[in-house]
Amino acid sequence: MSMSEKIVSFTDLVVYRNSYKASIEVMTQIVPKLPDEEKYYLKDQLRRSCKAIHRLNAEGYAKRHQLRGFQKYFDDALGECNEIIVSLSHAKDIYYKFVDTELCQKLIDTYNVTGKQIYRLSKSWSKFRGKHANGGAKV
Repeated sequence: MSMSEKIVSFTDLVVYRNSYKASIEVMTQIVPKLPDEEKYYLKDQLRRSCKAIHRLNAEGYAKRHQLRGFQKYFDDALGECNEIIVSLSHAKDIYYKFVDTELCQKLIDTYNVTGKQIYRLSKSWSKFRGKHANGGAKV
């Protein structure tokens, strides 16, 4: 998507697409390889965090007309990004014999970028709202 295309759906957000794609990798390439002893902690945390980020982006987009409602979802998504970075770091550093550490680092880097994108999006959306109140925003 170019910078001049309109955002007409949450699926048009790059941050949504990137976090969704990363969640698939976490769920299929990292979580299954962790030892069973982590079933109720690290595996569960990774499952919840990776699924929450793009869902919160979608919910936040739906609330884009309400600054406070909108802001809460993006703040929560940013928190989930931070949580998954810590969880992936634990997976990489503690369970390096089980998981692909290069993939973990790639995902950590992706979620670092995603967190920055969420932060910038949440800070700038109100500017777009004012200019494009009746539909899509140009980004």
